[in-house]
Amino acid sequence: MNEKKEIKQEFLTGERALFQAENLNIQDCIFADGESPLKESNDIELYGSMFKWKYPLWYSQDIMMKDCTLFDMARAGIWYTDRIHVEDTMIEAPKNFRRCNGVELKNVSFPNASETLWNCEEVKMDHVMAKGDYFAMNCKNMDIHDFQLVGNYSFDGVENVEIHNAKMLSKDAFWNSDNVTVYDSFISGEYLGWNAKNLTLINCTIESLQGMCYIDNLVMKNCKLINTTLAFEYSSVDAQIDGKIDSVLNPASGVIRAGHIDELILEKDKVDISRTQIICK
Repeated sequence: MNEKKEIKQEFLTGERALFQAENLNIQDCIFADGESPLKESNDIELYGSMFKWKYPLWYSQDIMMKDCTLFDMARAGIWYTDRIHVEDTMIEAPKNFRRCNGVELKNVSFPNASETLWNCEEVKMDHVMAKGDYFAMNCKNMDIHDFQLVGNYSFDGVENVEIHNAKMLSKDAFWNSDNVTVYDSFISGEYLGWNAKNLTLINCTIESLQGMCYIDNLVMKNCKLINTTLAFEYSSVDAQIDGKIDSVLNPASGVIRAGHIDELILEKDKVDISRTQIICK
């Protein structure tokens, strides 16, 4: 491949400032006052650069960003872009990453992550912090490590997701999801996992009102339930809980193991209670 052309310390303005650019090394540049500066670009490296206006990277391919900043007005910044690696970057703008394929995020902060990472596939995240509602809706094939989230309705409709070492303050997380596994994490939020299929929680601590209900194949291994009430309603469950559960309501089937259950509610007119085994120490 030819050596990349370098662009350094430029102040670039106007609509489509580098439209259809290819094979560029962009350093310490500012993109301002113009939409879509790198639309339809290909094979671009960005270092220490800033985006201050809308739609910076649409329909692009093979993008690498390091030590960059997307300010608030760079909203809807990265859509329909494939094979993008973003590292050591602050993305202040909301609604970033839509319908992208091959997204790698490392040491990235999203202080306003509202409606971010929607309908993306093949996503890897390492040391990412996000604050905002509706994070990662309808994504597929995600591998996530050391993740922090403050925001409700996260991971709605996702498929094939693996999460390690996360701290999530998120109501209605993992609704309508399929094949999600979470390891060594803390999750606090009401109505966790409703309408999910194949949700597995391993070595996790959960705090949730009416959590883990309406789930087809819920597996919990060595988990703690703190201040978690009315759990497992209409779920098929295989749960091993370390310590007590405050209350359990009408599980559909399976096995629940716990040190103690303060309140067990089994209503024969709602569920077949013979299909669920309760084991308390």
